[in-house]
Amino acid sequence: MMDMNNNDDSKVLSTRSSDYVASAAKAVLGAVPFAGSLLAELAGTVIPNQRLDRVAKFAADLEKHIADLDQLFVRSQLTNENFTDLLEEGIRQAARSLSDERRQYLASVIANGVRSDDVEFFESKHLLRILSEINDVEVIILRFYLVAVMGGDESFREKHKEIIMTQSAYLGASQIILDKATLHDSYKEHLTSLGLLRHRYRTDIRTKQPEFDSFSGAPKIAGYELTSLGRLLLRHIGLSEEEKKGQQSPAPHSSPGAGSESAEP
Repeated sequence: MMDMNNNDDSKVLSTRSSDYVASAAKAVLGAVPFAGSLLAELAGTVIPNQRLDRVAKFAADLEKHIADLDQLFVRSQLTNENFTDLLEEGIRQAARSLSDERRQYLASVIANGVRSDDVEFFESKHLLRILSEINDVEVIILRFYLVAVMGGDESFREKHKEIIMTQSAYLGASQIILDKATLHDSYKEHLTSLGLLRHRYRTDIRTKQPEFDSFSGAPKIAGYELTSLGRLLLRHIGLSEEEKKGQQSPAPHSSPGAGSESAEP
């Protein structure tokens, strides 16, 4: 027979543990004046046993993004269930995040949801869900396609060259090169499956008709391009502001099927 006293003790310990986590969350988040206190109201129930330092960094990032907004207006949104739902999702993802960049993306999505007149909170939460399905490498690859032209966006490409300039597989390539090329292709296909990228198909230069693979019968893929959804996600995570910088006098794309060098990773 179960010892009822032990069972009651377990409940008490569990309650005390939750209270401690809630208190710790509020103490850590309290260091961030406004956004921290905003998140502290939800943190105790949303992130028990999670990394509070990650959430504190997320709060600091959110603070920067909403610093110019009226605090009374933002706080009034706590009565909106869609807003609190969005915040809770942001807190959960921030607690699981492994990079500062990821937490900045999360803060940017939430801030854009608050300040935008044409985007509802549930739409921002949808963007958060999509963001949760791609890793940081895929975010960089997606950002590459914002200015995917020869000679464009050189500073971005130099900074992330180890990610976006992966060597293509070729006959006789080492297993390491084959593995990296396979993973890189899988990243782009994953982004395509989420509707963030789409295929560009190869066409015959003379007939202008699509080319088909003789083995599979499927159209030959010439590359990838950013979709409207991909562009929207980049804008909401704060990665589209460098678009104009990268478009200064770029060389044009090579024609698909022409056999010349491609700007794609």
